[in-house]
This record gives sequence, structure tokens and C-alpha cells, in this order.
Amino acid sequence: MAGGPGPLLQWAQEVGSMLLLWVRRTVLQTAILLCVALLLLWVSIFLYGSFYYSYMPTVSFVSPVHYSFRTDCGSPGPELCSFPTANVSLVKGNRDKVMMYGQLYRISLELELPESPVNQELGMFMVVMTCYTKGGRAVASSARAAMLHYRSGLLRTLDTLAFAGLFLSGFAEQKQTVEVELYSDYREDSYAPTVGAVLEIQSKRIQLYGAQLRIHAHFTGLRYLLYNFPVTSALLGVASNFAFLSVIVLFSYLQWVWGSVWPREPLAVQTSPRDGTSPRQRREEPMAPGRGPVEEPDAKGTASSSGASPPGEDAEVIGPVADTAPSKESEISEDTEFESVDESSLLTEANFPPVEEGGTPLPPPTEDGTVPVPVPAPGPRQRHACSSS
Repeated sequence: MAGGPGPLLQWAQEVGSMLLLWVRRTVLQTAILLCVALLLLWVSIFLYGSFYYSYMPTVSFVSPVHYSFRTDCGSPGPELCSFPTANVSLVKGNRDKVMMYGQLYRISLELELPESPVNQELGMFMVVMTCYTKGGRAVASSARAAMLHYRSGLLRTLDTLAFAGLFLSGFAEQKQTVEVELYSDYREDSYAPTVGAVLEIQSKRIQLYGAQLRIHAHFTGLRYLLYNFPVTSALLGVASNFAFLSVIVLFSYLQWVWGSVWPREPLAVQTSPRDGTSPRQRREEPMAPGRGPVEEPDAKGTASSSGASPPGEDAEVIGPVADTAPSKESEISEDTEFESVDESSLLTEANFPPVEEGGTPLPPPTEDGTVPVPVPAPGPRQRHACSSS
């Protein structure tokens, strides 16, 4: 009983250490995964913001128009010496253009005209707008007619009585805002971008408080969705970027861990041996069933088979000899898919079976693949070579 708690306590310690290691590893993996997810989310938001900023043009542009005219004519009365003219720049900060290439814009001019007797008697007048490029060349021109809205004397009297308190306190004025549409679908030319416009009112009797030039973009297609559904477009755009970046990170992780997403097929590389034996003979030596390793011929070419040559005589092997035994046809068929040796390179004098001096071929090769060649006792040893015929 005294020795019982020892193994149990040891087992509990091992389980506790393994559980602590698992918890630590899980927390570390979760922290890494959370950091990667946050990084991908920030990158996705940055990519969508960059795309939106570069793809979406300026939606609306409002610029005050300051008219100027001549005063050196000295003509009496309310008439001016020249038509009121204003020059408006269409470049923001002397760098960014207001209008984007290929986008349709609606351009209008708002005039604040007092309901004075002169303007009521003015009638119709012309408003002309001329767009010019950086070199001062005019690329587009438009002329539109405008006038004050008609109000009878009774209506003006009732309006004055109804809003007399606002008129006296200065919160309201007796004026009209006339909007003149100069372009309904102006398209910016990429070869001749517009940098400014000249506005002219062709009337010398007009009286006005101020004027504003308004440019509003007409969106179609993807820009229409981005402008009219900004939240939905932002969610879809960020989610698409996040999914795309997640796939890239996943494939990179698999490439780093496994080496490749799909397992590669093993490649068989053939090397030419230096000892004169063919690759097939090298593979057949360890596969020979029922016998030990086959001895290789020595430098003098002596054979290891006993009984193949007369006693006291040496046998000589000239080059690797192909195995022609019918029992090894299956092994040859299995090895052919690995061999890529050129057949023409095997047709050499060293690869033909040796022949005696009288023209009689030597006996067939033995089981170990060597060909015994008897060497005559008297006289020097000679290497016989046969012709290719």
C-alpha cells in the first residue's frame, strides 16, 4: 500500500506536464493565428481604401465665381462698361485635377440675383462657359439663356408682409437663385485635360450678389455601386481581399512546411558507372535470389566460376555482356523503363562476345554473367576483337 501512490503520482505529473505543454502550444498557435488574421485584415482594408481612392473620382466640386468688368467707360446709369467675366481654376491645390478622364460630369452655374427693378426689367440674358487646356487652347464652349422667375406685384407684396420680420432682422433677403445648366454630360479628354474655365454673362445691366460653379459626377456601373452603397461595397471588398490574401498565406505555409502543395513524383537519375559494368548488372547483383553476392572480375579479367575454364588457365572478360538467358526476361522488362542508354553506344568492339582465333565463338556466359575465355599457355596473352559483321 505504501508503494501505491508513487506510480500514480508519477503518472499524474506526466499527464500534467503533457497537458501544460498542449495548452502552451495551443495558446501560442492561437496567438500567431490571431496576429496573422489581424495583419491580413489591416492589409485588406488598406488595399480597398487605396482602390477606392484611385478609382473613384471627385463626386462634387463647388467653386465661387468672382466676376470682373471694366469701369473706365464712364457711362451713366446702371449699365456696365463690359460683360461680367470670371476665370475659374479646375485644379485642386495646383496639382490634382477636378475631373477624371472618361467620367461624365454635370456642370451648372448658380447665380444669386436680387429682385431689384433693374433685374426684373432685364429679361433674358446669356451665360457662356469656355473650357481651356494648360496652354490656353479652348477645348469646349457652351452658351445657355437664363432669366429671373416671374413674380407678380401682388405676390411680392404678400411675400414682403409674410416675411417682414425676417427681412428686417436680416435672416432672409429678397433674392432669387437661378441655376443655369451649362453641360449635362461633359466628358474629360485624356489628350487635352481641362485646367480652367472662363464664365461670361452677356449683359451689361445685370445685378448679382454672387455666383457658384458646381460640378457633379454621374456614376455608372461599379462606380455607381461604390457611391450609392458604400457600406455594402466596403464589406464585400474587404472580405474579398481577406479571402484572397488568406489563400496566398495558406499556400505559402504549405510550401514552407511540406515543400510542395502537391507531392512530387520521384525522378530516376541515371549515372554512368566507372568500373565498366552496366546499370542493370549493378541492380541485378543484390537481387540475385538463392546465392550470395557475385564476385566482380579483377583487373586481369579472371572469372570467378569454377569449371568454366581448364585448370591452370585464366579467363578474360571483355566489357559488360548483356544477359540473354530466357529465365531473366521478366527482370529485363522491368529494368527497361529505367534505362536510357543509347544502343549505338553499346555496339563497340569491347561489347561483342569474344571469338577464338579460329573463328569459333566461346561458350555461353555462366550464371554470374561472365564469359570464360581460354588463354593459351605458350606465348603472350592477346585480346581478341571481332568485327561488326
